[in-house]
Amino acid sequence: MLSGKVAVVTGATRGIGKGIALQLGEAGATVYITGGDFVLPETLSLVGGLRRQWPLLSVLTQIEKRGGKCIPVQCDHEKDDNIKALFDRIEREQNGQLDILVNNAYKAVTGIFESEKKSFWEQDPGFWDEVNNVGLRNHYICSVYAARLMVLQKKGLIVNISSPGGLQYVFNVAYGIGKTACDRMAADCAHELRKHNVAFVSLWPGAVKTELVTDLLTERPESETAKMFAHTETVEFSGKSIVHLASGRYFNTKDRGKEAHSVPRTGIMPLNLRSVKDLMILSGFTGLAAWTPAFLTLPGWLIAATTHKF
Repeated sequence: MLSGKVAVVTGATRGIGKGIALQLGEAGATVYITGGDFVLPETLSLVGGLRRQWPLLSVLTQIEKRGGKCIPVQCDHEKDDNIKALFDRIEREQNGQLDILVNNAYKAVTGIFESEKKSFWEQDPGFWDEVNNVGLRNHYICSVYAARLMVLQKKGLIVNISSPGGLQYVFNVAYGIGKTACDRMAADCAHELRKHNVAFVSLWPGAVKTELVTDLLTERPESETAKMFAHTETVEFSGKSIVHLASGRYFNTKDRGKEAHSVPRTGIMPLNLRSVKDLMILSGFTGLAAWTPAFLTLPGWLIAATTHKF
């Protein structure tokens, strides 16, 4: 499906980023993945123990097992020179070709759990940087370098991994501002890129039980944040969406998930925000939801009207 395409997924050693990289690789793309762990070039040809010791190499191995091609790159996304070096390398190695950028790198998950129930004035002012340096500023810098390559080739797709936290209060103030800014970035960059045939979108995964979230939920099973992860997507579900977007196909992930090839590997579909039944479950009206037909959905135009902010 994506044979011959070149993709970059930032922060791909675990969680959503890893799931997206696995799906892009399985679809045939050459996938550059970034992470903070050090990779010795001479270990790339090894199998077994050494690969399992380094998260980047572990993802590389998994992509290769699915028949894909992966190029792991050590990159600290808080350092501008690291980001520039990443895209310089891609330009050099791929003769200027870059088809897909997924801005996923994020480092604030632990901080969000630890700051639960703290108002913004009770948090250290530096919490803003913890949430939005890698999760927002870095996305913009990566997009600048990616756009320079995509504009020249007159094609490309950039995806910001965002969340409904850009629409309403979720977790804390710094998180909401950051996600709102990610969405605004996608909208405004798309405006400038449209004439160059380059798309820029913001993708809102549902609650995703990543490895880190699973560990934190084990420690705090009764927390308010834990309740948000009662109905979760797999880490690869967003990757399936991006594969279809990059193939020129637009769809609602849950609706498409009714087809066998889009069902998560767990066999369990996440909740659909267009489904009246699922919305009742999310709102706590489980009794009423039990009597609500599964086929009742909100029309797409209503979702667009109630969530549009640009």
